[in-house]
Amino acid sequence: MTFAPRRAGLLTALLAAALTATACAPQTSSDSSSGKDQKDGTLRVWLFQEVGNKPKEKVADSVVADFEKAHQGTKVAIEYIPVETRAQRVKAAFNDPASAPDVMEFGNTDTAGYVHDGGLLDVTADFADWSEAKDSDPTAKQSVTVDGKVYGVPFYVGVRALYYRTDIFRELGLKAPRSMAELATTARKIRAAEPGLYGLVVGGAYTYGAMPFVWANGGELATGKGGSYASAIDSADARKGIKAYTGLFGDDNCPAAKCAGMGGNDTVTAFAAGKAGMAIGGDFSHAAVEAGKVKGKYAVVPLPGVASGSVAPAFAGGNNIGVLKSTSHRTLAVDLMERLAAKKTQSAMFDAMGFLPTFTDVRDRIAAKHPYVKPFADTLAAGTKFVPASPAWSQIDSSLVLPTMLQEVVSGKKDVEKASADAARKMNDAFGSAG
Repeated sequence: MTFAPRRAGLLTALLAAALTATACAPQTSSDSSSGKDQKDGTLRVWLFQEVGNKPKEKVADSVVADFEKAHQGTKVAIEYIPVETRAQRVKAAFNDPASAPDVMEFGNTDTAGYVHDGGLLDVTADFADWSEAKDSDPTAKQSVTVDGKVYGVPFYVGVRALYYRTDIFRELGLKAPRSMAELATTARKIRAAEPGLYGLVVGGAYTYGAMPFVWANGGELATGKGGSYASAIDSADARKGIKAYTGLFGDDNCPAAKCAGMGGNDTVTAFAAGKAGMAIGGDFSHAAVEAGKVKGKYAVVPLPGVASGSVAPAFAGGNNIGVLKSTSHRTLAVDLMERLAAKKTQSAMFDAMGFLPTFTDVRDRIAAKHPYVKPFADTLAAGTKFVPASPAWSQIDSSLVLPTMLQEVVSGKKDVEKASADAARKMNDAFGSAG
């Protein structure tokens, strides 16, 4: 999902296509697989269970109250489901419409797989007609788009940036790095001066910490679209990025013996505990860092790219809200979906949970009010990247193809050329079997 770093996965679409091709269907058309469009009764909703879920429930309950008031004779029943077991629940719902919700939250890396399984309703025309959709950022639009059709609305987005220790930088006379070369040099200076610290804490199992290095060097995960993708992780540009990232593992920065097995949460935990001079963390990491030993002693800037002053493309994760194809309340379900992801709701969800809004105007207002949001908003504005919009991605992700590649290089088991070639072969096998 889509981001969600607190999630199992993140975004699933590469290119949003024009919405006009399918924008002729009326919003109230009954194109759900049930063939029904009931205007009353009970709508079932699945939302993800968060750590500290009560604030989220309060916002959702407010949306439900307004919805029920606007639609007399309707009720909404929300169930909060565990993220970790969502795959089984969703698969069962697709196979048994009687047990399925009308509306559900899902990770944006799940989108293509769910579309492939025939579970999500095509809401292309509804999205085009939704007055607030025009303010969705390109990242958000892509997160609900597969093969030019829209299958939901964006709920929130999450990106990563560079956290650094202001006290250590001040003591050592360092400035926030403005390029990837400076990042590596700065990391080694910190480690040399403070041997008890990682310069930049990195993880061999931190896929979305590594990918900005690939993208900044002009590499891609894959090329293609629709049902036809080919891995590009073994291209010359991608290999430059892999070398740049894996080169950060070593005694002069982050020893492989300790760092090869780290994931994203591990690196943020190390930074929050005061064990690193820098870390790549998300907007969603803010609360954990604030609760750690470095509170008041850190700042955040966008992760620099190859050229000085540039921003490395970040993986934009997050979650979406969609309507199931099996719904018997199509019109009501679409309205509820839009209310759950509306500007008012996203603003309230930020206040309640820290979720970054997908609307540029709402995010700009929040960034002006909360300075810590600005580097993440700037990262989004600079351009983000996604995983391929293929149902194969879930297989590639769950089988740890990219972390395995990184760890093979870091451990010295394989060189970058061999490890990336093997990863590309595994990715292509998955793409080939997903059709």
